Amino acid sequence: MRLNPASKQYRALKENLTGWLYVMPALIPLLVFWIYPVLYSFVLSFTDWDMMSENIRFRGIRNYLSLLRDPKFYQVLMNTFVFALGSMVPGIVLGLLLALLITGKQRGTGFFRTIIFAPYVTPMVAVSIVWSWIFEPRAGILNFVLSWFGLRGLKWTQSMDTAMLSVIIVTVWKQLGWTMIFYMEAIRRVPQSLLEASIIDGAGIGRRLIHIIVPLISPTTYFLIIIGTIGSLQAYDQIMILTGGGPAGATRTLLYYYYQEAFTNFAVGKASAVGFFLVIITVILSLLETAMSKRAVFYE
Repeated sequence: MRLNPASKQYRALKENLTGWLYVMPALIPLLVFWIYPVLYSFVLSFTDWDMMSENIRFRGIRNYLSLLRDPKFYQVLMNTFVFALGSMVPGIVLGLLLALLITGKQRGTGFFRTIIFAPYVTPMVAVSIVWSWIFEPRAGILNFVLSWFGLRGLKWTQSMDTAMLSVIIVTVWKQLGWTMIFYMEAIRRVPQSLLEASIIDGAGIGRRLIHIIVPLISPTTYFLIIIGTIGSLQAYDQIMILTGGGPAGATRTLLYYYYQEAFTNFAVGKASAVGFFLVIITVILSLLETAMSKRAVFYE
């Protein structure tokens, strides 16, 4: 059936085609470099491909079942959640405290903001290499500083007890400036009239922080929680440089476990299954945190 150029159907079709033409330059790379690899990886999770053999055998859901029966996988899950929680909570709390201290027009605040934000724009590989020297048990500066206070030096990345703590310290230190910048902008948007009224009513600093500032910046907090959680689940560089997933798997997270299975053990099918567990966990946590954020008090 031929459409009349003056009809509504023709105009609607023309608008749709025009819209698709504008979207295609962005949609094609998305399809080629994201959607297709994800779908292909999902297919590989049901195979036993080793990246070298031409023959790919179908294994069904056995890769997923082998992960669920593997105690190592549950240790990796626990390590992942410990790392995510241990890096997200201190990062948000310290970022907020720094924002409260630096927000204002006092002299020197611009200098301190630059110093604190500088690690964020530094590559994680470079940051991790420097911290590996700092954590060195015999010649590292951190144990040297501890000795000033009469404290015994630690093995840091070389001990199962402190390896995860070491990775968390590096992650929090690097992300602190980014969190601080977001909170500084959120704090600036808090109405001064509310703060001045609370001061007149006799509210102290603690009450103003708890009852006014924190509720009004809650959208920023939830945003940082979601982004921080996703970033923690995808952490790889600092773990690779500092600990290599060790000692004895103490810092092996899901993404690093994926790397080991794919590029060390050449078990691409199992690695793809690990990748999809990571995707599922990320989606579930993001949905939960988004649902929680709807209860926040939004301020425009």
